[in-house]
Amino acid sequence: MEVLRPAGSVSSPGRRLSMAGSRPASLRRTQLGFVSSIRARPVGLDCSRGGACGVSGKAWGRLQGARCTAEGIERGLLFGDRGGGGGGAEAAAAEGVIGVAVPERFKMVALMACAMCLCNADRVVMSVAVVPLAATHGWSSSFLGIVQSSFLWGYVFSSVAGGVLVDKYGGKRVMAWGVALWSLATLLTPWAANHSTVALLAIRAFFGLAEGVALPSMSTLSSRWFPSHERASAVGISMGGFHLGNVVGLVLTPLMMSSVGISGPFLLFSSLGLLWVMKWANGVTSHPRESRFVSASELRLIEDGKSNAAVRNGEMPSIRVLLSKPAALAIILANITNNWGYFVLLSWMPVYFKTVFNINLKQAAWFSAVPWGTMAVSGYIAGAASDNLIKAGYSLTLVRKVMQSIGFIGPGIALLALNYANSPAVAALFITVGLSLSSFSQAGFLLNIQDIAPNCAGCLHGIANSAGTVAAIISTIGTGYFVQWLGSFQAFLTVTAALYFATTIFYNLYATGDRVF
Repeated sequence: MEVLRPAGSVSSPGRRLSMAGSRPASLRRTQLGFVSSIRARPVGLDCSRGGACGVSGKAWGRLQGARCTAEGIERGLLFGDRGGGGGGAEAAAAEGVIGVAVPERFKMVALMACAMCLCNADRVVMSVAVVPLAATHGWSSSFLGIVQSSFLWGYVFSSVAGGVLVDKYGGKRVMAWGVALWSLATLLTPWAANHSTVALLAIRAFFGLAEGVALPSMSTLSSRWFPSHERASAVGISMGGFHLGNVVGLVLTPLMMSSVGISGPFLLFSSLGLLWVMKWANGVTSHPRESRFVSASELRLIEDGKSNAAVRNGEMPSIRVLLSKPAALAIILANITNNWGYFVLLSWMPVYFKTVFNINLKQAAWFSAVPWGTMAVSGYIAGAASDNLIKAGYSLTLVRKVMQSIGFIGPGIALLALNYANSPAVAALFITVGLSLSSFSQAGFLLNIQDIAPNCAGCLHGIANSAGTVAAIISTIGTGYFVQWLGSFQAFLTVTAALYFATTIFYNLYATGDRVF
């Protein structure tokens, strides 16, 4: 049988095939480039070793090695070797393979991490800008808490709706609209602040309304695009971008305000958001099956790695049914506690350092930024550790509970210790330890949503996010009143630590890694 080759190629086994100046009759795209889509295999001929088809044993071995190399690189490029392929990479390099296409799921999670970075950076801009705004307009500490919490007023309403929209229309479309709208709100914030207090509160509420779809979109897209043994790492990367947004916002905002003015950072981050939307719209799909760039081997890896057997199609459970299960309530309470502590630190950290230690805004921003940077790294470490424990054979329920316990007991102890900090460096150390350990909850309750409700994860995530947002509003405003009445942060830090400990007990009693809905 004659082997089909592109015109101009060389048949000698000792020489490489040349594609210069020719185009094969039929091509398909793979992770490593283009190969012929024609598969000539006559009945009765044994092509298992290549000899009967006119291909030498040595050439057939190179072809098989290239195939194994492609799948091995694809499996191990970012998350480590998942079953071989390291030696194949060396063989491929020896054969002259120059470049490797990055698997599409890694491109998706990289773009998602950028979106989550912008999501948090846009929030942090106001946490820093509110200090000079308060001085200009003479706002009290209690009213400052109202301004800080105003974005949560819209956020609480869009979380459930955003989750339902993600389940119905897919994460790509919902995320794109969310980023576009919150970037517009960010752009309009300086104008609103100069116009009136009512306009500022309205714009911040609209900003929160748009941002409410971010986490449900991220969670659902991660479950669609990644196999179970990579999902915690994928969420760790996305949430790493989210936490890095704090660093970017806290560092760049005071620098730009001192050089450009208050409007500078708002203009920068809104422009980056609109650029991101253009890239996202052309490069991502809601499911890997819809992408024309995903190779057959990558799609097979994703589909075969789903821990839940085929996702059942049917009617989603009602909210009453969702709330009737202790496992769902454990997730919701964990999200309430997580948001309570998170937004206290996010909204009040620059004010805390300025009030308690009397340092200027730029110094406060740097002390505030360090903990968020370490949180981004520890979140990925938590995800990788979770994936490795699952691969080692530990039950999903045990892994989720261990990660969640670390994620709440750690910050609870750190907040109690913060009451005794006597310098900004010591305070930053305690906050850094607390936030770094709190990122382990990403591999706890956040992933647990997909475990128990893969069919309605967006809706459950939205419900949990809405409840958590109410808690964030109470904690953000409550901190302002506690500081105004008692003159210190100690009482509220102690209350938050107690909430961390109580929720840890409840989660360990009722959480499960088994499918419930």
